[in-house]
Amino acid sequence: MKINRHGRAKILTQQEIQLIFSHGVNNDRDQTLFAVCLFSACRIREFCTLLTEDIYTPKGGVRPQFVISALLSN
Repeated sequence: MKINRHGRAKILTQQEIQLIFSHGVNNDRDQTLFAVCLFSACRIREFCTLLTEDIYTPKGGVRPQFVISALLSN
């Protein structure tokens, strides 16, 4: 919920980001989710649309880039 920011999300400082990684999320899954969203500027819903093959190559390597497909709702 965005309160008193006129509908805009807060921009996290470097210190706040470090605190989230060190104390806020304490398992690999959540750290990965937060990191992907942070560094790709995607939203949680966009992250949830990613498939394993969007991130990993057929040989198991991490892709150097990925595309988030937008799901359109009616």
